Amino acid sequence: MPIPNTDSLTAGSLLLAWQLKGKNVLIVGGGDVASGRIESVLVADAHITLISPSNGLHPLTKHFIDATDRIAYHDRAFAGPSDLEGMDMVLTAIDDVEESRRICALCRERKIPINVADIPPSCDFYFGSQIRSGPLQIMISTNGQSPKLANLIRKRIEKCLPDHAGEAIEKVGELRTKLRERAPGVGGELGKKRMRWMVDVCTSWDLEDLALLNDEMMNKLLDNGWEKNAVPKPEDVGLQSPSVIPSWSSLKALLPPTFGFLTGVALTTGLLLTRRRH
Repeated sequence: MPIPNTDSLTAGSLLLAWQLKGKNVLIVGGGDVASGRIESVLVADAHITLISPSNGLHPLTKHFIDATDRIAYHDRAFAGPSDLEGMDMVLTAIDDVEESRRICALCRERKIPINVADIPPSCDFYFGSQIRSGPLQIMISTNGQSPKLANLIRKRIEKCLPDHAGEAIEKVGELRTKLRERAPGVGGELGKKRMRWMVDVCTSWDLEDLALLNDEMMNKLLDNGWEKNAVPKPEDVGLQSPSVIPSWSSLKALLPPTFGFLTGVALTTGLLLTRRRH
């Protein structure tokens, strides 16, 4: 591993996946920016206290208020320190700069982490531009300098992500849970063996194959793989995925020329008839 240049170890942020499940988050403001904050916090399974006059609510904010019981809504402006009691995090998304700074100062006094929309120096953390696919989350941060560029970069990365990545991660998580139930314990040689076997499965199988795993296949994978210190192929556990189904071009190469031509004509005719019916 190359030794990093210490001159480059500066001007960044510590990127973390913050566990907010069951925590209390105060959001001040109910407009467009606040609606995005609400969605991000709801995904993290936190409880929200939302403070905003009703005449400033964005339609999406109204939808979230009506759709979930994890938002306690107060139709008023921020009242002061009493609104901060019991809060684990505070997010402000209001147009009043001075009020935002006042709320920030109150949070700093109480050591409550805060994000103030559009005022980077008043932020203990940034949101960035996010990609979500099931349990897969990717964040692109510019440290508050250019949210628009972060969004453009996110779109480029999103186009490069393989299909079924989120589903594959969910299934690997289920397989890992089953493996821990079969071989319980923390750390030590057993923990290392579990990790090596899971790494071998993930690197040997395609994402598309992992995404198609079900309970029966996982049990076969554990019986014929983990128990025998091996990594079976997808077809060995009863999986027939797109990655092992031959393409039409490869099938056509195996057929006599005339038969291949006639079959192609038949397929084309069938497609045309289907389109006309629809």
